[in-house]
Amino acid sequence: MRDVIVIGAGGGGPVVAAELAGRGLDVLVLEGGPRHADPANQWSRAENDANNPNDGYFRFGPEDRSKPAWFREWTTNLFAWQLSGVGGTTQHYYGNSPRPMPGVFRGYVGADAGEYDTEHRFPFSYDEFVPYLEWVEATLPVQTAAMGTKEALMFRGCEGAGLPVQTSRNITRPAFRPQQNAVLQPGGNAGRTDRSDLLVYPAATGCTFCGHCFQGCYTPLRAPRNLLAKRSTDNSYVPLGLAADAVRPGGRPFELLADSFVQSIRHEQQGPHVVAKGVTWRNNTTGEIFSEDAHVVVLAGGATESPRLWFNSGLPNPNDWVGRGHTDHFFDWVVGSFDEYTGNSKGVNSAARMDYPGRGGIENVGLGPAIQAFTLSLSDSGARGFYGNGRGFTGSWDGPAGRLVGNELKDLMMGGIDHLLNLLVITDDHVEPGNRITPSLFPADENGAPAKIDISLRGRKRRTLENREFMVREAVKILRAAGAKKVYRLDWAPLLLHVHSSMRMGESERNSVLESTAEARWVKRLFIADNSALANSLGGPNPTLTTQALATRTAEKIFRLYFDGDTWVDKEAPVESTDPRISARM
Repeated sequence: MRDVIVIGAGGGGPVVAAELAGRGLDVLVLEGGPRHADPANQWSRAENDANNPNDGYFRFGPEDRSKPAWFREWTTNLFAWQLSGVGGTTQHYYGNSPRPMPGVFRGYVGADAGEYDTEHRFPFSYDEFVPYLEWVEATLPVQTAAMGTKEALMFRGCEGAGLPVQTSRNITRPAFRPQQNAVLQPGGNAGRTDRSDLLVYPAATGCTFCGHCFQGCYTPLRAPRNLLAKRSTDNSYVPLGLAADAVRPGGRPFELLADSFVQSIRHEQQGPHVVAKGVTWRNNTTGEIFSEDAHVVVLAGGATESPRLWFNSGLPNPNDWVGRGHTDHFFDWVVGSFDEYTGNSKGVNSAARMDYPGRGGIENVGLGPAIQAFTLSLSDSGARGFYGNGRGFTGSWDGPAGRLVGNELKDLMMGGIDHLLNLLVITDDHVEPGNRITPSLFPADENGAPAKIDISLRGRKRRTLENREFMVREAVKILRAAGAKKVYRLDWAPLLLHVHSSMRMGESERNSVLESTAEARWVKRLFIADNSALANSLGGPNPTLTTQALATRTAEKIFRLYFDGDTWVDKEAPVESTDPRISARM
């Protein structure tokens, strides 16, 4: 009998596991995908080798890349960019760690309070949540991003558009700022040379500006795993949990089993309550089936897999909200072409942002050639000017929305990739019950019924659509003020990357799955600690920091409710995941 079993080692699961292991609990972490223990020798810089959804090392599938990826059913023209493996989708995120907007929490009374999704707020206040944000910011650590030419260009555009600069981590007004990133600042030779022989730890520390954040991070070469620049959970919370006994009195390292896919959450009826008892999982390599009991089970499979496992386990769903309320920041993509050098492909991939409370945010994104080509071809308007599908909008950008083709595309790319500046529009999309995850009717795989992802592009709420159009206009304004000679809008088809809220906590039992403690309303001793637990789309900011702060809060709730423990965020100091005691274990 374990104290706690955590299902999933992505963005949230390792946080709960490391915090509870630090309190001396016996914690088992099960991850369906692989653990890349030696990324310098397992990963390449080739974008297709990394991101091919069928056999890339960053895919949703088992460790053996000769085996097929796991199947999901998509009901519309969309792409779900989620990864399996230790680190989960934090392996290819950019480390962007902005705080959520205060207006999405209970009790907010600012002048813009009515601009948010007031029907689906967090069931506690922003002031209560800030200490957990600060705890995670210190643990990772989160720092002001190292910046370059593309960030200077975006700031020039923001200033030219008459926008103010933000000086606080709390988002209180429309303003621009450097990203708060979970990427270590460059030190030593890093940032001073591109000679690989000089970018080796300890002569180089932190970010080496290699520009490959989407391919995982294994620089500086030869650095201990917990000192790799990007603070994905495989570089931060996983090392912290594996060294729990070295950094906390009474701490106990958690056990991590990768390539082990959980097939069901076992449970039983106890009086009026359904109670979680343990899990059953399958070793992907051998096919062996294992079961183990635990006092508490933490589900952290992600916004798609958590509802899938809930359904496949036969757990109750009395209000029909399991899998509902899926939000995804309804992205759009706006590109400016410049006569001058932009540094698009160089350095930290995203280090500048602009926030609009009640609307969403805009961030710059630098890219390598293959992912740049992908972003320029993902459009719900088709080839601009050639299709009559009811879209191809016109506005303050140049020509109709849509992907460029022919001579127009040739002219754009003749300037080279480093004469482009990309702005990602991150919409504050309101919770939509019709956007949901359900079990597919396609034949089950070895782990049960696959997930069916049913996200409507055009059926969004009126406010969501208005927010997206507002943000696009602002992005165009910034690019023109920065000096773009032409601005293009792609009108992206759904790209499910920032996925939230499919097992949401909420103020009302009518439209939520979790209590304010993150415990399931209808299954005792079962908690959820991934993006699916988020109450809403946060007002637009990237979700990882909020998920990890919420997971820290959830760990405290578990410790108090079921292990007679006490809180620690209000009494202790966090251990930074770069701690030399952890490095000594790596």
